[in-house]
Amino acid sequence: MLVKICGIQTKEAAHSAADAGADFIGFVFAPSKRQVTPEQAAEIGISLSSSVRKVGVFVNETKEAIERTAEIADLDLIQLHGDETPEFAGSLSYPVIKANPMTNEFASAAAASFPSEFLLIDSPRGPNRGGNGTTFDWNLLSGGGVDLNKIILAGGLNPDNVQEAIAAVHPAGVDVSSGVETDGQKDADKIVRFVHEAKAKS
Repeated sequence: MLVKICGIQTKEAAHSAADAGADFIGFVFAPSKRQVTPEQAAEIGISLSSSVRKVGVFVNETKEAIERTAEIADLDLIQLHGDETPEFAGSLSYPVIKANPMTNEFASAAAASFPSEFLLIDSPRGPNRGGNGTTFDWNLLSGGGVDLNKIILAGGLNPDNVQEAIAAVHPAGVDVSSGVETDGQKDADKIVRFVHEAKAKS
């Protein structure tokens, strides 16, 4: 089971994730309380093993800005969390994770054919593009026409419910941000618990 810890802002959080066995860490470059600069991401990621893939989260950003940030931050993948088109995703020189809220439109053939390494399915949209910290009905994914081997499940996951989510969906991976935080900051103990619980269902 692949595990992504998103919203990383410190070296301590990055190393907690890496040491626990996370496969991806996510840096948010879109406006958010977890936003970091490309330079901060580069500094955080520089001492991590290459086995931990670094993901940059962008919302409706230009190709030039994405590519420039990815180069500075030494990213491995680009996560598109806005209204980006398949053509836009295909024009990038980095592998893509396409994030969408769980809607009927997303569970369509068009979404399934989006040119991306993974499809991240999040809760229905709230005040933010993702990161709303709420779950959705995981059963909606059954028979939705999306290859579950490409799915990274997100939205309201935490150490206490991640095994249930994995059992319901059987995704390729899971993604968490607020579910491993205490008082708005990444909590090393919660990160370790989340990774271990997720990997136990692999």
